[in-house]
Amino acid sequence: MLTWTNPWLLAVLIPALLALGAVLHASWESYRARQRRRIPKHWPLSTRSLTNSEEARVWHWLARAFYDHHIMIKLPVTRFTLPRNREQGMHWYRLLGGVYCTFTICKADGRVVGCLDVPGTSGIPRATRLLKHSLLTQIGLPYWVIKSGNLPSVAEIRAEFLGESMTTQAMREREMEERAIIAAQSNLRSAISRQRSSRQSDFSPLSNWPNSTTGARSDFPSQWQEDNSFLVPLDSRKGDLL
Repeated sequence: MLTWTNPWLLAVLIPALLALGAVLHASWESYRARQRRRIPKHWPLSTRSLTNSEEARVWHWLARAFYDHHIMIKLPVTRFTLPRNREQGMHWYRLLGGVYCTFTICKADGRVVGCLDVPGTSGIPRATRLLKHSLLTQIGLPYWVIKSGNLPSVAEIRAEFLGESMTTQAMREREMEERAIIAAQSNLRSAISRQRSSRQSDFSPLSNWPNSTTGARSDFPSQWQEDNSFLVPLDSRKGDLL
């Protein structure tokens, strides 16, 4: 008679139970993995701003300093760099995939001209800062770390990022001022012209008004003229009223 303490029975049951446990565990892990990959009906997420208050102040200043460029926010360096050896591309992507700069300045054609970081309350780790500086400067891109309370001059940063001299920057600013003056003068002339046209059209019907010196119709009652004279400037018709 076989009992639970029979060594032959135990030799058969123990491997069978271990195999069953392994199968059940694998099934459970597979189920959990499918649940994690499943798209939820209600995402546990909310929107947030791209920048904090310190970064926003620098962002607005950069928009004025680089008015003729695009300011990209928190762009990974893998978006504008390319490995020289394609076989090692995945290695460098894993290494640099999480490296980004707070702001990246680029031209209208998408070419990057430089990058900037805005440090937080705890600053930027020295290793991260050295990595970015080494990477960007070796590929010919300037890298600056700035704060809203200690901003460089527009001429300095444009000279570093765009290679503009002080004279070129002054000429550009002068050109912008002249364009603004020309645009203001043009708008003023247009406004004056519209006002003159409006006045002429407003007073043109007066020549056809009753009792005028031109001998126009006089069959309108005097009360119409007195009580409703405010209607005349709104009527720009050339002919007589019927």
